[in-house]
Amino acid sequence: MNIKLENKNALVCGSTQGIGKACAMALAELGANITLVARNEEKLKEVLMELPNTYQNHTYIVANFQNPIELGQKVAHKLMEVDTYHILVNNTGGPAGGSTLSANLSEFETAFTQHLKSNHILVQTVVPKMKEADFGRIINIISTSVKQPLDGLGVSNTIRGAVANWSKTLANELGEYGITVNNVLPGATSTTRLKEIINNKAEKTGKSADKISKAMKNSIPAKRFAQPGEIANAVAFLATEAASYINGINLPVDGGRTKSL
Repeated sequence: MNIKLENKNALVCGSTQGIGKACAMALAELGANITLVARNEEKLKEVLMELPNTYQNHTYIVANFQNPIELGQKVAHKLMEVDTYHILVNNTGGPAGGSTLSANLSEFETAFTQHLKSNHILVQTVVPKMKEADFGRIINIISTSVKQPLDGLGVSNTIRGAVANWSKTLANELGEYGITVNNVLPGATSTTRLKEIINNKAEKTGKSADKISKAMKNSIPAKRFAQPGEIANAVAFLATEAASYINGINLPVDGGRTKSL
C-alpha cells in the first residue's frame, strides 16, 4: 500500500494550531513539502521549524480567510515558486456558538466567506495544476454537524452543510482528472476551539466546565476527546495514492459519537 508523499506539495490552511497543525505534521512525516497558511506570521515561523524532515521544501503564506481574493492571489503567487499543489487541506476556525434564531446576518456572511468562499477560491487556484499532474487531493475539515446538527452551533451547522454539498458537487466534477474531494468530520477534539465551546456552555448554563466536559465525553462511545493527530491521520491517508478510489465522502472521525449511518 503506497502511503508515501515524496515529491508531493501540500497546502495546509489554518496550520498554526490544532487540527491544521497536526495535518501539516502528518503530511510532512509522509514526505510531503508543506506550505502553511494562517494569519499570524510569528506562529507560522514557529510551526515551520517544528515540521519533520526540515530538509524538505517547507514554506508558509500569511493570509486572512476573511479576504478570499487576496488569499487566492497569494497562493497563485506562491504557485510560481512551488509549481503544483497536489494536496489542499481546507481548514479554518469555526463560527461562534449560539442559536440559529439569535444569529444576525453578518454572522452567516462572515462564516460563509471564511469557510466556503475561501475554500472555493483556493480550489480554483490549485486545480488547473492538479489536472496537469493527473493527481489531486482536496480534503475539507468540516464537522460531524453535516450528518447530525449540534446544539448551540446554529451558524456553524448551516455553513458546514453548505460546504459539504459544495464539496460533493466538486467530487463529481473533478473525479475524472485523478482529483478526489473528501470531507473529514472531526468530533469533539482537544483544541482551543473545544475549550471555547465548553467555556461558553458553562457561562450560559451555570455549570462547571469540568461537568460539561465530562458529560460530553460520556456521550462518546470512546469516552474521551480526540487528539488532533487522530484527525490528521485520516487526512493524511486520504491524501495518499492508497486512497485514490475514495471520493466524495463525509468521513466522521469522532469516536463513534455520530448516531446516523
